Amino acid sequence: MRKKYLALVSLCAGTMLLSACGNLGSSGSGNSVTQSTQQSKKGYQTTGQVDTSDYQGVIENGRYLTSKARGVGIVQNSENMLNLKSFESGMTTLSKEEFPTKDYIFREGQLLTKGTVQDWLGRKSKDNPTGLNPEDNGEKDADKRNPIYIQQIEEQDYMKETDGKLELAGITIGIGMNRKDYYQKEQYGAMYTTNISKEKMEEEGKKAAAEVLKRVRKLDGASDVPILICMYEQAPNDSLVGGTFYAYSVSDGDTLGSWKETNLQTSVLPSTAENGAVNDNDESSFNAFKNKTQSFFPNLAGVTAQAKYKNKSLQELHVKITTQFYSETEIRSFTQFVSQMAKTYLPGDIPIDITIKGSDGEVQAFLAREKDSGNFYAHVFDD
Repeated sequence: MRKKYLALVSLCAGTMLLSACGNLGSSGSGNSVTQSTQQSKKGYQTTGQVDTSDYQGVIENGRYLTSKARGVGIVQNSENMLNLKSFESGMTTLSKEEFPTKDYIFREGQLLTKGTVQDWLGRKSKDNPTGLNPEDNGEKDADKRNPIYIQQIEEQDYMKETDGKLELAGITIGIGMNRKDYYQKEQYGAMYTTNISKEKMEEEGKKAAAEVLKRVRKLDGASDVPILICMYEQAPNDSLVGGTFYAYSVSDGDTLGSWKETNLQTSVLPSTAENGAVNDNDESSFNAFKNKTQSFFPNLAGVTAQAKYKNKSLQELHVKITTQFYSETEIRSFTQFVSQMAKTYLPGDIPIDITIKGSDGEVQAFLAREKDSGNFYAHVFDD
């Protein structure tokens, strides 16, 4: 069952660039692909598209071209893997404004290598002069030490066809910034935290963005293409949601343009004291869904959701339900019930996906619905 789930997640998670699970449709068979894998008569190959709102991806030598440095900072230094998913999907969302899907083809970052990103994310020192984080001042006190401000850096490339070849036509660079820097005073010791103010995070982020732009401009093919730099605030390790992009800037030359706010926000439902509801109506509708579901099926360990907003308007909802069911008949009955309750109580004008897991962590069922669609696509995983 885990293999089946991982196969599904590989199609709909990650950067959600090519064909999101929100495009599965409302029937068991899902929507047919409107454009199959495309082999250009002029010599390059792409993945094709399920929906024109998503990018085609680049295929090289019969294989999807993967990133050279995906997730370096998160894998090494953060326990909240939701930051990686929110980081990549948010980069893509912001990129669509600057590099429309009808005009550009997506390529995973090929300019920044794993080693380069690791060096940039490190502290500046004699051995690592390219480090973007400050030197270690030797202090161990949370308020005296120099924290790690920059947690992750990722590149996305946007291509156009020129004379039968794909050429680099735009770059997006995401820079993930810490509000909390976790550290140990000694190896294998207790974990401590340095808190970073929002003002300091933004100040250090702008400095890093200017330096990253300067360095990227020196890379082959990047000297004269538009570069979008997006700034991301990491969520804490104990957060139930990923972080959020807070600002972006576009450069057509050697300097950054003006910074613009994204007006994006991620919230947990039901809301907590640390993470209040963005919209009371969304909170009420989700609580109605949660309460109705739990009242009919009491063997539930939890019903939560990650809600994504733009300008305080709900854009998408990702629901997680943990059960204590063991029989396939229980899981199927519950999945059918959840589908009806979601259709009744959750907003109908946004993409929604619902993952049902057992108490052992195994995924038991998955449901999804496109924006403005009617019924949910549902799949129950058996052994």
